[in-house]
Amino acid sequence: MDSTQTTIGITKDNRKAVVEMLRKLLADEYLLYTKLRNAHWNVEGIDFHTKHVFFEEEYNKIETIVDEVAERIRMLGFYSPGTLGEFLKLSHLKDEAPKKTDSTSLMDALLEDHSTIIKFIRKSIGDNTEAHNDEGTADFITGIMQVHEQMSWMLRASLKAF
Repeated sequence: MDSTQTTIGITKDNRKAVVEMLRKLLADEYLLYTKLRNAHWNVEGIDFHTKHVFFEEEYNKIETIVDEVAERIRMLGFYSPGTLGEFLKLSHLKDEAPKKTDSTSLMDALLEDHSTIIKFIRKSIGDNTEAHNDEGTADFITGIMQVHEQMSWMLRASLKAF
């Protein structure tokens, strides 16, 4: 992994460890973004219009996170991955779409991906602060985790059957 000169009070080894985590997070975010685009494009059913709009709002949130994570990697003095092959190798998410295109099937799959990302971030917060002396990244990913928690809540509320 190539790096650039960066003097921000964190050793190169610690920055490298943090960047390894951020590269995985970036890959997860990019795959989730792609899955949200798929849901937006392909959702069908009686609730098509509302879910089509909903998925667009959600992928716009993730698009912002993708850019911010890539820029955080650059701030730490390393280069961001930027190819689909790299993202697929780094991601914790499965590269598959639900078999059905109804909103419930799509939202179930997206909720699982959000949960995977939340668990990964939650574990990484402590590692960044305690092991790598990078409170800035810990704070940064805490904010991202909160976005995913809110998005998960919206999905769970939408999926609730009465």
